[in-house]
Amino acid sequence: MRLTFGLILAIIIGLSLGLIGGGGSILAVPILRYVMGVEPRSAIAMSLFIVGTVSIIGIIPHWRQGNVNLPVAISFIPPAMVGSFLGAKITQFPFITDTVQLVAFGIVMLLASILMIKKSSAKTSTKELEKTTVKVKTISKNKTKKIILTITEGLVVGILTGFVGVGGGFLIIPALVLVGGIPMKEAVGTSLLIIAAKSASAFMGYLTLVNIDWILTIGFTFAATVGIISGSYLSKIIDAKYLQKGFGYFVLVVAIFVLIAR
Repeated sequence: MRLTFGLILAIIIGLSLGLIGGGGSILAVPILRYVMGVEPRSAIAMSLFIVGTVSIIGIIPHWRQGNVNLPVAISFIPPAMVGSFLGAKITQFPFITDTVQLVAFGIVMLLASILMIKKSSAKTSTKELEKTTVKVKTISKNKTKKIILTITEGLVVGILTGFVGVGGGFLIIPALVLVGGIPMKEAVGTSLLIIAAKSASAFMGYLTLVNIDWILTIGFTFAATVGIISGSYLSKIIDAKYLQKGFGYFVLVVAIFVLIAR
């Protein structure tokens, strides 16, 4: 019964990745930890494999729709992979306990939920849109600034991924829109490629540190794959902004639970 419930939740992990380009690992870690009873560090490593693999599969429909910007993705991936590997290795320090990682994870969840709720509730005026467009064009023209911002964003999100197992789609997508200067739907598809690359790097960092329940991991990966394929096609007819607010509140509740339960 618990496994069936867990697999149903895994489908939701995939749906969130397919529809809004993120949120998968934010759900994967608590599900593996509190529903399936996996140890915290192992749950983080398993979530990286699940989200990384599922993201690769989820790229296919986005690629067919022309929503993957390969040049922008390639500029983000190297620093993100370096950061995620380093983030995984940081967990070897003796003062980094399971509790420290779970508290950090809960704080990241709170941040993600607030950003999602705020973003979905905000009403963007014409002047704000014009300011954003000017900002994007200014950054794009200044190549040095763009490179520095890309490397910094990649490293920060990468370290976050390696340390707490969060894919960071809620941070990657805004960066792709502002720094990369690409449309929102293209940012969603491109973020999946970046998430896949840095999840793989972080997973390699954890591989020798934790025990992996491969049967459970593969089962969750398959269920989440069903979800992301469905979500990727549904994204053509559903505007993600209408889902973000509800998902944001859901993540907020889970974050509070994680911080209390630890």
